[in-house]
Amino acid sequence: MKLDNNTIDRVANLARLEISESEHDHILSDMNNILTFMDKLNELDTSGVEPLIYMSDEKNVFRQDVVKAEISASEALANAPDHDGVYFKVAKVIDKTSR
Repeated sequence: MKLDNNTIDRVANLARLEISESEHDHILSDMNNILTFMDKLNELDTSGVEPLIYMSDEKNVFRQDVVKAEISASEALANAPDHDGVYFKVAKVIDKTSR
């Protein structure tokens, strides 16, 4: 399967990406290389290979949920770049009027 510029435009639109004309050829080449690699992988016989579900053989490795030493609010705020003594102060990231 080979991709074309229309496919790149459709994928960019679905992903809400803005792709400049100068990036088109590079992205098209990269995506075609990925598909070529996937075709190569599909040539392998994987009939005897178990599906990989977990990255390790361990199962249900959970630690006990134990309360450990806590720090006070003043200790937590000690290294904060900006705070009011009770809360961290951060830049506003949501503008409610832009809906």
